[in-house]
Amino acid sequence: MSDSFSTSLELEKPGISTVLTLLLATACGLLAANIYYAQPLAGPIAGAIGLPASSTGLIVTLTQLGYGAGLLLIAPMGDLFENRKLTIILILVAAVGLLVSGFSHSPLPFLLAALVTGLGTVAVQVLVPYAAHMAPEESRGRVVGNVMSGLMLGIMLARPVASFITQISNWTVVFYLSSAGMALLALLLSIVLPKREPTANLTYVALIGSMWRLLRTTPVLRRRAIYHACLFGAFSLFWTTTPLLLTSVFHLNQGEIALFALAGVAGAIAAPIAGRVADRGLTKPATALAMICVATAFLITHIAPQGSHAALALLVVAAVVLDFGVAANMTLGQRTLFALGGEFRARLNGLYMTTFFMGAAAGSAVGGWAFAQHGWSLTSWIGFALPVVALLYFASE
Repeated sequence: MSDSFSTSLELEKPGISTVLTLLLATACGLLAANIYYAQPLAGPIAGAIGLPASSTGLIVTLTQLGYGAGLLLIAPMGDLFENRKLTIILILVAAVGLLVSGFSHSPLPFLLAALVTGLGTVAVQVLVPYAAHMAPEESRGRVVGNVMSGLMLGIMLARPVASFITQISNWTVVFYLSSAGMALLALLLSIVLPKREPTANLTYVALIGSMWRLLRTTPVLRRRAIYHACLFGAFSLFWTTTPLLLTSVFHLNQGEIALFALAGVAGAIAAPIAGRVADRGLTKPATALAMICVATAFLITHIAPQGSHAALALLVVAAVVLDFGVAANMTLGQRTLFALGGEFRARLNGLYMTTFFMGAAAGSAVGGWAFAQHGWSLTSWIGFALPVVALLYFASE
């Protein structure tokens, strides 16, 4: 029997330690943060590298484009290549992209580095199916939920951490520290992670070609992807426009906005809770509750007069409720998809993530336009409509 096949059989046996789960959660959080560091720093970065104000959006967009391309073209390789090696290579690619970003003094090298950073960051979507593969069926939701809580914490902490570091030093320090962190993470994972050899006997072209067939023949994938595209679109709309609201209506500075962003971190506790709920067979009611949470978050913001202390407090509550619902639904979706079969988990996850990532991009774009046109009123009602659409579609399940 070959070594690779023996390794595969060993990993099929139940068992993933608490320490390894914590390491995977931490790795996913550090990786996911790479996509979001630049969001609150777009202005200072554009000024430093000589990027015109009209093109400032490219600073974030190029990283997102790299990540989106990686979801479709690289993440599915987790079904084809040894997972530990693939993860380490991708993390090192992200480290290089981050380092070049910090050293860049003109637009082209920075934007190319941002694209490379996004591509490398897709390592996070190799690690999540890897964790699911290692976990036994009866506790898979709990393990995925714990790992996803790390990922969500990374997303939610990236913006305030980047703002705080820039306030006391310089935006380049954010990229240098993250690059060093990626290098150390790659070294640690190379030592600690067990190997995982996939059993799929496909070429890369056949692997990518099979994704369309999976999308076409897996109704639950389409449903869960559309559900979360709506919810993550609302999430992206909220976090793209609330800094504008906090600046223009509540007159907060960057440090205060960073503190506001920290409030949403509380919502990350939803991921492990949702995983445990899914393990008990309660995915459907939990999904409905997650959608209701996201819709309710936008309604909460209309209770008090805009600009008042009560309105600011309710906006904080809304951030927590919204992040709770989004984190829960993401975990429920992944737990459902990872139960379909180990041989194509990476492809299912890539399709799932790509679909709702498109929803996030649309949410950001529509949110920015809506806020410019009619402020928070129009923006929040669009945000409310997205989870309602998901809820109506869910009702037809």
